[in-house]
Amino acid sequence: MPTPFSRNLLALAVISASVPAMAQEQSLDELVIIGDEASASALPGSAHVVSDEELDTMKYTDVHQVARQVPGVYFQEEDGYGLRPNIGIRGSGSGRSGKVTLMEDGVLMAPAPYAAPAAYYFPSFGRMSGVEVLKGPDLLRYGPQTVGGAINFRSTPIPQEASGNVTTEIAEDSSKRIHAWYGASREQVGFVVETHQQETDGFKDIRDSDRETGFDKQDFVAKLRLNSPLSADVYHQLDLKVDYSEELSNETYLGLTDEDFDADPNQRYFASERDNMDTKRNGYMARHLVELNNDVSLTTTAYRNEFERNWYKAAGLGSLIDDANAGDVTARAKLRGETNLEFDIKNNNREYVSQGLDFKADWNTELAGMSHGITFGTRYHEDEVDRFQPVDTYEQVVSNGRPTLAFQSSTLDTGISSSNNRIEEAEAWSSFIADRIDVNDRLTVTTLLRYEDIETTETRYSDQARTTVDRERNNDTSEWLPGVGATYDLDGGITLLGGVHRGMAPASPGSKDNVEPEISVNYELGARFSRGATRAELIGFYSDYSNTVENCSVATPCSNDATAGSFSQGESRVQGIEALIGHEFTLANGLSVPVEANWTFTDGEITETADDGSVLKGDNLTYLPEHVANLRAGLRQGDQWDVYANVGFVDSMCIDNTCERGDDNTFSETESLTVVDLSGSYALTSNARMFAKVANVFDDQKIVARSPDGARPNLPRTGYVGVSVDF
Repeated sequence: MPTPFSRNLLALAVISASVPAMAQEQSLDELVIIGDEASASALPGSAHVVSDEELDTMKYTDVHQVARQVPGVYFQEEDGYGLRPNIGIRGSGSGRSGKVTLMEDGVLMAPAPYAAPAAYYFPSFGRMSGVEVLKGPDLLRYGPQTVGGAINFRSTPIPQEASGNVTTEIAEDSSKRIHAWYGASREQVGFVVETHQQETDGFKDIRDSDRETGFDKQDFVAKLRLNSPLSADVYHQLDLKVDYSEELSNETYLGLTDEDFDADPNQRYFASERDNMDTKRNGYMARHLVELNNDVSLTTTAYRNEFERNWYKAAGLGSLIDDANAGDVTARAKLRGETNLEFDIKNNNREYVSQGLDFKADWNTELAGMSHGITFGTRYHEDEVDRFQPVDTYEQVVSNGRPTLAFQSSTLDTGISSSNNRIEEAEAWSSFIADRIDVNDRLTVTTLLRYEDIETTETRYSDQARTTVDRERNNDTSEWLPGVGATYDLDGGITLLGGVHRGMAPASPGSKDNVEPEISVNYELGARFSRGATRAELIGFYSDYSNTVENCSVATPCSNDATAGSFSQGESRVQGIEALIGHEFTLANGLSVPVEANWTFTDGEITETADDGSVLKGDNLTYLPEHVANLRAGLRQGDQWDVYANVGFVDSMCIDNTCERGDDNTFSETESLTVVDLSGSYALTSNARMFAKVANVFDDQKIVARSPDGARPNLPRTGYVGVSVDF
């Protein structure tokens, strides 16, 4: 690979150009990929925007709870707080959100989107001001994951006038949260500074231990806008953003046996006492927007993200879970801390760097009597993940009926294996061209073509000094990805839409040499309706995978039980229906009743037996719920007060491909779950508002995940109260 970008990349990326005076709201549009709900309705494909006002109704800080409000999106819970989300779109696979293009303010945010797309970093959702979900052909404007969809998280924008907000919240389990920001704008400068801090003792208890199971997470963000006078003949604008976050969470991969889950879903085994995740992240972004005239604009973005983490956690205890579930009393006693046990705790230590330079040009013109909105984009990106992961051996010693942990040895002294001492790198050039054609007043057609050229390398070392290479693997991927979408406006507020595109998800660097990427052809067809206070949507989708690829990890092992590299399942198909309907009823005395419901049906299966026989034709896809539904209803009196109820349902999911072969699947399925949340707020003054919420009102806890090592619950009933003050 070429030498990585220097740290001076951001300074070199700022381009000066001439531009007529424009309203500065246009610069804010550059931080989004869709815009508002009206813009989403105009796209040639499925798209949704969850606005700041909608986020404010339920006061969610777990992105999973917001994901269920968008049709076609599904998730697998893990820790109850959404610290490391598992989000999938249209059957793409949800493990660590690795098959979804994740962005913040339009910039790739996964620690290493090409070399290691698993989202072990995720920004604190409580500081977000909006969420955009894009599916269908327009997805080809982004990447590298272009199979299921893309999600863009909007951070707090620079305000148009001096203003700020402080939101404080307390909850059960000694939970505390504060979100504060302040910003201002003048004609030629604007800024915002922000912090979001959240901590909790956690809702789980470790057997025979007084250690907490919660987390402490802090985010800091600063943005600066510089521009020439709006009245000048020449206009420049530069947006700069810096963010920093750190997290210490006492999370584990070790779940529970079904018997212990039934007895108390909120317990943890003593062997997980030392488990914790320690992370730090720095992000830098510079974006320059230029409008050469009313029809031509140029945008240049440079970015760099640095992320380091060490998830110190018990390893290899999943087999004890399996044995105990099968009736092994010795395995059960070891897990419960009732007898001695020797096991490893691994330093899952990784350092990531992700950086790139992105250029986009937009041109509006008239050709052949039709209006064209042509966009050309190109991006150079490189990222890497450096793993140096020593393993410590402990013994669980039981004395006088209580367990303790005794350190035994470390591979730092004896030498670590090459699988725990490796560097994975990726270099990618991607380009796209899109042409949105207004054929007439009713018909709009968008054609797209994307090209991805990716080179990845994995190097494993057999010694700690990294002087001896144990193994090196290289993969080169070059793919053309075409797409076309169309909308047709009928009378009465009805819009028909349809599209088809070729999508791709790259294989990981640790895969065998020259492994093929995941490739699918994706179709959608449906209609939207919007009139007054009513909106509705019904879309059918079908994805035909010529090569289905799983990215293997300890968190989400592949179907062949591999925990590194990629595994090709062969051909598969996913099909389904997305439906949404919403209306705001107006009552007397200024009361209104907003109601919105969505439902997603998904059916997916393997359509060709894998070469090694590990998956068979007709096998199900993993962690893919057949039904996901959500209903949100409220009662509101202007800005004075409001109350909302949200009911979410997620169907049971298979955790492996053999789940539906007719054998006993007791331990290979999660449980279906219905959760009811309540929230309300009351205006104390024109600038201050009190709010309260109860998550999981009926305290219904089910097995929402079984991977990697045992059963896990959702968040129990939890009450919150807080105050939000504008100034």
